[in-house]
Amino acid sequence: QVQVVESGGGLVQPGGSLRLSCAASGSRFSINAMSWYRQCPGKERELVATITAYGNTNYADFVKGRFTISKDNAKNTVYLQMNSLKPEDTAVYYCKYNIVFSVTHYDYWGQGTQVTVSS
Repeated sequence: QVQVVESGGGLVQPGGSLRLSCAASGSRFSINAMSWYRQCPGKERELVATITAYGNTNYADFVKGRFTISKDNAKNTVYLQMNSLKPEDTAVYYCKYNIVFSVTHYDYWGQGTQVTVSS
């Protein structure tokens, strides 16, 4: 069993910054990739950024140059540094771990954290 817990959301003014964190704990496991998603009001959940076990990263066009995904392998933690935030970044942000047990992949989601960008 794997538990995934997020933290770091809140209210920030346009142009401001926030850092989200997400940590996984539980039985011994191997992480294949970690991702951040978001769900804006009235919209479907969308992929924001991904980082693989090798450190390769990928970003959605709407956050390129503003958001940075990173990880701390020793802590099984993934971060999302969000700079130059815009009101349209307002959303519930979710992290997802793709974990391998034996040869089978499983996805584990965090509970979500609210990010509100408003003056």
